[in-house]
Amino acid sequence: MIEFVDTHTHITDEAFRGEEEAVVARAVEAGVTRMLLADIDSRERGEMYALAGRHPGVLFPMLGLYPGSVEANWREELDALEPWLAKKPVAIGEIGLDYHYGTLWRKEQMEALRLQLEFASAHELPVNIHLRDATEDFFKVLGDCAHLHLRGNLHAFSGSAETFERISRLGEWYVALGGVLTFKKASIARDVLRIPMERILLETDAPYLAPTPLRGSRNESANIPLIAAFLAELKGLRTEEVAQITTANAERLFQIVIAY
Repeated sequence: MIEFVDTHTHITDEAFRGEEEAVVARAVEAGVTRMLLADIDSRERGEMYALAGRHPGVLFPMLGLYPGSVEANWREELDALEPWLAKKPVAIGEIGLDYHYGTLWRKEQMEALRLQLEFASAHELPVNIHLRDATEDFFKVLGDCAHLHLRGNLHAFSGSAETFERISRLGEWYVALGGVLTFKKASIARDVLRIPMERILLETDAPYLAPTPLRGSRNESANIPLIAAFLAELKGLRTEEVAQITTANAERLFQIVIAY
């Protein structure tokens, strides 16, 4: 059986309200036997952990404060992370920087990122990074944290091969590819040829960024095989090989165990 890992999904998003169990079942049936649940902030965290608790070995929670949730109460949100460590998240994420809608909270986003990178290092966890329109500030923070010997991945990666090469010089870093890879004229479809398979993960970011030919519809973890098949064609591999390599990469980075 071909097995895939979706390294970034939001099954507790309101888009799936009341359908969470069916969404998990469809994914498993499609061969996506493990899914990592991205944390946003304290509002969804309890529900996310409850869902993961009903699917041990299949759903794995991450823990973190999303940059879009960094507002006036961001320090209280960071303080709220500590008690959840007992529930064993597989990564600190999704965390990062996002200036797409403006830079009002730029300073706070950078400080929240720095503190969460320190948090990840202190608890020996990888990081799951959200990065949009803030590349130079991200590398500034990451450079300041070089002594932490971080490892992690850039989620929903649509950047350049040069960006991957730049972050690779700072430690064990991966890129997670999702539906954007399949979009017409997406530059990542060219740049991925210069990124080794041993540093590639698969993800959906569901319910967002559904792959072609489903673009514009609600995304689900069950769509991972579509992304894998597209990547396989680009790389001149069989889909089975993409599944095997990316699953091994996810297991290595996130230390996730098989459900059976």
